[in-house]
Amino acid sequence: MSKVKSSAKLIKEGKLSYEWARSHMQILDNTINRLKKSKPLKGVTLGFCLHITKETSVLLMGAKELGATVACCGGNPLTTQDNIAAFLASQGIHVYAWHGQSVKEYDWCIDQVLKHKPTILTDDGADMNVKAHFDKRFKNMKILGATEETTAGVTRIRAVENQGKLRYPVILVNEAYTKHMFDNRYGTGQSTIDGYLRAMNLLMASKRVVVVGYGWVGRGVAARCHGMGSKVIVTEIDPVKALEAHMDGFEVMPMAQATKLGDIFITCTGMTSVIRKEHILKMKDGAIMGNVGHFDVEIDSEFLLKKSKSVKEVRPALDECVLKNGKKVYLIGQGRLANLVAAEGHPPEVMAQSFSNQILSVMYILKNHKKMENKIINVPEEIDTQVAVDALKAMDVKIDKLTPEQVKYANSW
Repeated sequence: MSKVKSSAKLIKEGKLSYEWARSHMQILDNTINRLKKSKPLKGVTLGFCLHITKETSVLLMGAKELGATVACCGGNPLTTQDNIAAFLASQGIHVYAWHGQSVKEYDWCIDQVLKHKPTILTDDGADMNVKAHFDKRFKNMKILGATEETTAGVTRIRAVENQGKLRYPVILVNEAYTKHMFDNRYGTGQSTIDGYLRAMNLLMASKRVVVVGYGWVGRGVAARCHGMGSKVIVTEIDPVKALEAHMDGFEVMPMAQATKLGDIFITCTGMTSVIRKEHILKMKDGAIMGNVGHFDVEIDSEFLLKKSKSVKEVRPALDECVLKNGKKVYLIGQGRLANLVAAEGHPPEVMAQSFSNQILSVMYILKNHKKMENKIINVPEEIDTQVAVDALKAMDVKIDKLTPEQVKYANSW
């Protein structure tokens, strides 16, 4: 059973996109091909709450090839690619996702996935995990464990654990080195530029770009903007990250100061209310705002979309908001993930690493759940290392090994 927008044309387009992505995700493809003969997931129902993109289709089809029954929904109301959803549904995967959902429809889709009674969950933002913990319809459902893909979801899962309410183990895929150092930095860095350019089609060179937050995502976004010739300003609350941004050659200042200088604003924090009404009112006429954190809480989009003098979509995924002070400012993707709403998300090569971590973490839970405590854990080191080895092999990169003399030296006091 599925609920998607579907047509023969969409299915054909989705199949071509899936094949294109899989041909550029050799790490994940190799992992699937290595395991599929033994069907290690046979008899297991997996529930996925992820952005339904061409890259995600490779993970979901791979889980099916390994024997799993797969049910999935979108990780955001605006990020589902309808051709991919239609293709997956045609392949026997239970899909509840379409582009342009209301919040109520988005919530309903998560319900449908949980009604399949999955024993392992893979989440991006923790909406499914939170529902599995606190919705009375699902809180007694037997779940062996879960994985979490993104920074915002990790924050929420930590809060559940800190309250002593975590009822199954959760592997934090986002914390794997082969995830956040590459997906968050290189993936988001490139796809953010892609999303902004598709939405506005303006010159990046010479513009003052304010990057809000200098975690792994902010680092990647700042580096790519700098590479496009932008003058980058960073705002931060963490003194170590602020110092790093300064040493990397970027201007660092409070948001109240950056607000008056920026031409383009990119929020990368995972935190709420980092661009507020008082900031927006001080912006230049023509300033452009967008967010690449998981949730639409970083920019005060309610003030922009509901309390402006007028709002109109002037380009796909770009709203012009005329403020009561007469200034025009612009918001990409209604404050949701600009790199997915206005573009296609991360390139397949980098998602291959993230999704290899996901599939191997699912296998780890299935094998070890009886001895795992109801706690959050990082991706086991052996999985993280294996993904790095597989990635180097896929890229035909060779490295050195320690000589016997070096091993002896390293073990000597």
